[in-house]
Amino acid sequence: MAATGSPSLQLLEGRLYTVGRTTASDLPILDPTVSRRHAELERVEAGVRVRDLGSTNGTFLNGERILDAVATAGGRLAFGKVDFYVWQPSEPRLESGEDLLDATILRQVPVHGPADIAAQLSATPQGSSLLRIGGVSRDDRQAHKLALLIDIAKDLSQQTEIDLLLDRIVGLTFQVLSVERVAILVPDAGGELEPRIWRSRAYAPAESWRVPRAITRKAVDERVAVLIENAAAHDDFEGAAGPHRVQSALCAPLLGKEGAVLGLMYLDNLENAHSFAEEDLEFFTAFSGMAAVALENSQLIERVRREAVVLSNFQRYFAPDLVQQIAGQTGEVQLGGAKRRVVVLFSDIRGFTSISETMSPDEIASLLTEYFTEMVEIVFEHGGTLDKFMGDAMLALWGAPLAGEDDADRAVRAAMAMQHALARLNQEWRRQGRQELSTGIGLNAGEVFAGNIGSNRRLEYTVIGDAVNTAWRLCSEAGPGEILAGEPLYTALREPPPTSILPPLPLRGKAQPVPVYRIEWNQASGDGSRRGATSAVDVQSVRPG
Repeated sequence: MAATGSPSLQLLEGRLYTVGRTTASDLPILDPTVSRRHAELERVEAGVRVRDLGSTNGTFLNGERILDAVATAGGRLAFGKVDFYVWQPSEPRLESGEDLLDATILRQVPVHGPADIAAQLSATPQGSSLLRIGGVSRDDRQAHKLALLIDIAKDLSQQTEIDLLLDRIVGLTFQVLSVERVAILVPDAGGELEPRIWRSRAYAPAESWRVPRAITRKAVDERVAVLIENAAAHDDFEGAAGPHRVQSALCAPLLGKEGAVLGLMYLDNLENAHSFAEEDLEFFTAFSGMAAVALENSQLIERVRREAVVLSNFQRYFAPDLVQQIAGQTGEVQLGGAKRRVVVLFSDIRGFTSISETMSPDEIASLLTEYFTEMVEIVFEHGGTLDKFMGDAMLALWGAPLAGEDDADRAVRAAMAMQHALARLNQEWRRQGRQELSTGIGLNAGEVFAGNIGSNRRLEYTVIGDAVNTAWRLCSEAGPGEILAGEPLYTALREPPPTSILPPLPLRGKAQPVPVYRIEWNQASGDGSRRGATSAVDVQSVRPG
């Protein structure tokens, strides 16, 4: 079997073995790069058949990503970033007194210690190269470069913050190569490459030099690493030397998946026209490729972190599909907001204070939980956003953070569905001998401030404005089972339901009484409102002239 302390798995013919990040797996690997169900292994005549089970970080055979392949003796397998090799025992083994058939052992490759880049570098470059790599022979030098690149990749993989990663890339460049200036450019909002970080060994102010666009343009357009010697002699780079005094430069695009340009890495030397060697270009190409992988991983981590903030702050307030839309948008979730036109819905339980006086705290909590659970689901089903609970009242809105053309209609349909749902709940509560409830609902539309209010650790999406205040006052005026809407809301409806026009209501804070519309939702036992039918005009879905 494998050496003590080296995780291994012995494979026999006739069964499947699972690999994953759970202790229930046949080969458990407790590493974050391994999926819970990562791969399946099967002993076959030629070696080990490996099937990837849709893992996030992939399964690799001898460095190549695979979905279904056969690994032979001596082959190197990697699940995520954890390596194993396939071993074929030369002699039959005994276990529990029985002969085992010729088996295959999958044993983990020992993991090396942390990267120690400084220990691999020489004091000064050797020969014509600017690489600080030693070696008595070409093969020895190649081995040193390979080991150095492996440690660079390991070092960069530890940096998850983008700014820290870019700063580390620049630092490593100065450490490994005897260059005078290094810059990393990243796309701005318009897709144009702009310097994100630049350093000079001589500590020249950043404003005193800029990356020559004639050089970077070729690297980006052709997706190639570029070595420029004696820039002033190249027609294609006319003006690159000039005020920049660039004589020799290395430039490479940082490419992500499908060739997307994540950024560009540039380094140069001034005055000396032939300072870089082909060996430098070869190493720089590999180095920039590793930097691109690290940058893409950092961007992914940043996006996942941002989405986690959105989900943790907003999933209680928005419908699940709306949360995913918000989480998928680019850019950070910011404090503050903007003016938006929204539809506001307030609902409030009528007489709840007196009702709660006859109930125990547990009964109150149970009743409100059942009620709010039903109401919130209706808001979400109709594409609305739950803003907040206020005791036994609830605020929901449509049109923020994402607007729809039929927000007003969705809000009205939600209000009617809420009254119907409460009627059904009351029937069940009546059957159980429990307290029944009735609600009044107020609706309005208008321009409000909508945005994230709070701190960086806890955000709350809310709306503030006159339209919100009016909706709340209409809710306060609504009788049990009644839905009242302001004129801005009603005129925004595409398909208004049967509606009654009520006499204008004087509302606190309003100089003149405001037009009010009562939404008729076909309550079987009557709306039970404070207003009689004689005080309203039946509109039957006809807009006022």
